[in-house]
Amino acid sequence: MNDATLRLRYLDETVRLLYPGTGPDLPYSVLPHPLLPRRLAPRRWWHAGPRVTLPAGGSIAAHLGEVFGTPVRAVLHARPARRANRKPVLEAWADGGLLAYVKVGVTAGARELVAHEARTLERLAGQPLKTVVAPTVLHHGRWRGLEVLAVSPLPVPRRLPGRRRVPDALLARAVREIAGTGGEQGDAWHGDLSPWNVAPGADGRLLVWDWERYAVGVPYGFDAVHHFFQRALRRMDPPTAARACLAQAVRLLAPYGVSAARARRTALLYLIALADRHAADGHSPLGPPEVWLNPLVDHQELIT
Repeated sequence: MNDATLRLRYLDETVRLLYPGTGPDLPYSVLPHPLLPRRLAPRRWWHAGPRVTLPAGGSIAAHLGEVFGTPVRAVLHARPARRANRKPVLEAWADGGLLAYVKVGVTAGARELVAHEARTLERLAGQPLKTVVAPTVLHHGRWRGLEVLAVSPLPVPRRLPGRRRVPDALLARAVREIAGTGGEQGDAWHGDLSPWNVAPGADGRLLVWDWERYAVGVPYGFDAVHHFFQRALRRMDPPTAARACLAQAVRLLAPYGVSAARARRTALLYLIALADRHAADGHSPLGPPEVWLNPLVDHQELIT
């Protein structure tokens, strides 16, 4: 089954959850095309492809209209296939433009992630961040038993030169600042400081979204190692990326004052933590740990 088919199947399942009501049907379009499904958006005259009709009454769009006090047009993202704890993500639009990004927790695991992100963002809102810009919680509540979180759009510059790499110095400042948000509880990490979850802001700060994996009490530098590992996976298979992660650990963590021995240990602990996360999610995007992780760990000294 190809990616388009899987996305369309997931989109159909999601629509049944988010548009369960009755009332007049409204026209939508799968964009850019059903053969390349990425979004389900209110139909416009220039859209190609078949028309999709959804009921207006009792929908997530109607609920968001009540939340924001204005009619809302919802654009639903067709999520990539085989993601762990994947959840519906929508854009809420009104006449004034984009109001919010909205996550909906539809399973027990996804509901906890959405609720955790809401708590995390509320926590960050009370801290004097100078380098990191996080979204603001606009609404957090329940709808039809589902967890709903609406957050503010971040001011991504209109003319970013492609997906350019975040400058090392900016990333380092952000990693330090995020770690410092743990306070007396210890170092904290974002949990998924991947290239696709960050962008340089126009004012020199780092825009950071998707805080659902934030955690406190981890080895200092986890975010830096994660960012490197996710970039490496774009051009290497998982076993090679894991070996590169360990090989580059000393260089990666030197700017944070981490010793060589501790840097290698931090990289190994990060890779183990990531494998544990995937196992808890019931998801193996990197393949079995016996293939990509165990051979690397088995050749190292005992991790304690």
